[in-house]
Amino acid sequence: MGDRKPPTRFTQQLADQICSKLADGLSVRKIAIELQIERATIRRWRDTNEEFRSQYAHAREEGMDVLVDEIIEIADDSSNDTIKIYNDEGEEIGEKANSEWINRSRLRVDARKWSASKIAPKVYGDKLELGGKGGGPIQFALIKDEDE
Repeated sequence: MGDRKPPTRFTQQLADQICSKLADGLSVRKIAIELQIERATIRRWRDTNEEFRSQYAHAREEGMDVLVDEIIEIADDSSNDTIKIYNDEGEEIGEKANSEWINRSRLRVDARKWSASKIAPKVYGDKLELGGKGGGPIQFALIKDEDE
């Protein structure tokens, strides 16, 4: 118990550092490690300090833009999509798909899509729009069978 350090005091300078790193796309976990601060402290400040909460939310949304940019970069990077195949003499005889790399890239994209959709659902979440003809309101009509 003697190893426990005292709680970190809130300063605007530290808040700015946290939010700058959030806006760069870093996770709260990584930020806490880099700044040597408890994640619980960051959450407590977010929950109890209105100004920091607003700054934090804005930085978090900016960080999602970084993740979305990374999605495009990952999807466009085909540099490791294939592996060269060699015969017993060490001569290159062709290429094959690098399924491990391709699957890891898919996972990286999916993780970023999921994060963005949960943290900024209004911007990156799935949208479902219902509408009537020409984008107007949905019209309902009761059609009565003539035999009734």
